[in-house]
Amino acid sequence: MEKIWLREYPAGVPAEINLQEFTSLKEMLESSCREYSELPAFSNLDHTLSYAELDRLSLALAAFLQQELGLHKGDRVALMMPNLLQYPVALYGILRAGLVVVNVNPLYTPRELEHQLTDSGANTIIILENFAHTLQQVIARTPVQHVITTQIGDLLPFPKRTLVNLLVKYVKRMVPKWQLPATIKFRHVLERGAQLELQAPELNHQDIAFLQYTGGTTGVSKGAVLSHGNMVANLLQVENWIKNLFTEQQDIIITALPLYHIFSLTANCLVFSKVGAHNILITNPRDMPGFIKELGKYRFTIMTGVNTLFNGLLNTPGFDRLDFSSLKVSIAGGMALQRAVGERWLEKTGTPLIEGYGLTETSPVVCANLTDLKHFNGSIGLPLPSTEISIRDENGQELGIGESGELWVRGPQVMQGYWQRPEETAKVMHEGGWIATGDMACVDERGYVRIVDRKKDMILVSGFNVYPNEIEDILALHPQVLEVAAIGIPDERSGEVVKVFIVKKDPQLNAETVIQHCKQYLTGYKVPKQVEFREELPKTNVGKILRRALRDEAIRKSARP
Repeated sequence: MEKIWLREYPAGVPAEINLQEFTSLKEMLESSCREYSELPAFSNLDHTLSYAELDRLSLALAAFLQQELGLHKGDRVALMMPNLLQYPVALYGILRAGLVVVNVNPLYTPRELEHQLTDSGANTIIILENFAHTLQQVIARTPVQHVITTQIGDLLPFPKRTLVNLLVKYVKRMVPKWQLPATIKFRHVLERGAQLELQAPELNHQDIAFLQYTGGTTGVSKGAVLSHGNMVANLLQVENWIKNLFTEQQDIIITALPLYHIFSLTANCLVFSKVGAHNILITNPRDMPGFIKELGKYRFTIMTGVNTLFNGLLNTPGFDRLDFSSLKVSIAGGMALQRAVGERWLEKTGTPLIEGYGLTETSPVVCANLTDLKHFNGSIGLPLPSTEISIRDENGQELGIGESGELWVRGPQVMQGYWQRPEETAKVMHEGGWIATGDMACVDERGYVRIVDRKKDMILVSGFNVYPNEIEDILALHPQVLEVAAIGIPDERSGEVVKVFIVKKDPQLNAETVIQHCKQYLTGYKVPKQVEFREELPKTNVGKILRRALRDEAIRKSARP
C-alpha cells in the first residue's frame, strides 16, 4: 500500500522547501537583525528591544562566552528563565557562538534539574535569580562550572531596572535566598562582551543547535538532538504554510507560552523573527487578569497557545471587551484543541483558532490546518511541505484511509536522535528516516489527519479501545464544565473503566448530570463509571493537563488496603 500523504498543497504553498536558504540558525538570526534593525523585536514589562539592540546584545554575550569563558563550538549552555527580554538575547548569543542551547524549565525540582544538567553535560548556565536556590542544591553534582545570573528587570532602562529588581526581591520576596560560588552578573557579561570580538564559528545543517528535553509519557527525560538543519527546516516549513497571514514588518505576536518550550521556541521566537515581527513576551500567563491587561495594550495580529490557555482566557472577565479588530488568526498546539473552545473562540474573537500538531522530536511542527479555516473541523490539518506521514499498526504495517493506527513521520525536521541514548532512539526511529510518534491517528480521503489519542493513554474496556480525547471533548461541551481529564482505572470485570476529573464552572454540577450528558453522546462502555470533582487539575508548565499524574494517583489509591 502506498504512503498516505498530501500531494497537492494549497495555493502558494510549495510541496518542498528550499533547505539551502540558510546554512544555520545563526545565519538566519543575523540576517533578520540586519534587515529589520530599526523595528521592534521583543517587548516585555513595557520595554522594547529593537532588532539592532538584539543584535548588539546577543553578539556581546556570544563574545563573552567564547573569549572570556573559553567555551568551544558544541559546548552545552543551559538556559533557565521564563519569558523575559534576557531570553532571546541569551538564546541568540549562545547560537551565534556555535554553542548548544539546553532549555530548562524554571519550575524544575532539584532532582529534575540535576538530571538535565548532568545528562546534557552543560558546563555553563544562564539563570534567573528567582531559581538560583534550586541550582544551589545540586550544582556540586553537575558539570556546571560557570553560572551567569540575571534579575527580572536587568534589560529595562534605569531607573525602572533598579526599582523592578528591588520590588521583586525585597517587597514581593520572589527571590528565595541563595548562595553560589563565583557567579557572574548578566549585565557584566554584556558590558564585558561588548569589548571583545567574536570569532564567528562555521556552522552547517549537521551541527547541533538544541538539546530539547522531553519526558514523553514515561521514564526519565531525554534530550532530543535538534540540529541547525532540523530547526531551519521547520521554521521554513511553518513560514511557507502561514505566509499569507504575514504583513511583513507589521505583525504583533502574543507569546504567552514559554520560549523554552519547543512550540513557542520555533513558532514564535524563530519563525516570526525571520519575518520581522514584534513578539510580546508574557512572563506569567497564569495570571489571567494581568494577561488580559497586557493584551489590552497592543493591536495584536497573531496569537499562539494551548487549549487550556485559550479556555482560561475565554472564562476570564474582561476578555470579551478586548479589541480583536487586528487579530488575523490564533494557533493552537501542544495538546488537543477541544471543539467547545475552538467554537467559542471564533464566536468571541471573530477569528479562527487553527490547530496544528507536532512533538519535540520533530522540531516540532508536523501538520497544521489551513489558515483560511472557517470553522472547527476536529483535525490537526495536513502535513507541512517536505513532510511525509504514514499510519501503521502494531507490527509497523501501513494502514489505509480511515483506519486508526500509530502516526509515523518522515521529514527534514525529524531529530537526529536522543542525546547519548541509542537504545531509546532505536525504539522510535525506524528504517528510512521514519519516527514513530506514539500518537494514534487516522487520515481521511482528503489527506486531513485526526489524532485519536496518545497510544499510552488509550483505555481498554472489555477489549474495546476508548480514547480520552473523545470523552473530554464531549464533556467540554457541557456549559457547567470548566476543565476535564479522562483516564482508565483498573476494573475486575472489564479490565479498565473510565474515570473523569472535572473542574466545575457551575457549583451546581453533580456526577449524575455528568453521566447523563455522556450517555447522550457516547456508547455504554465509554460512559464514565466514576466522576471526581477537583479545584484544579495537574498541568505541565505550558498548561497541558497531566493525565499520567491523575492515573498514577488513582493506581496508588486502589493499591491501598
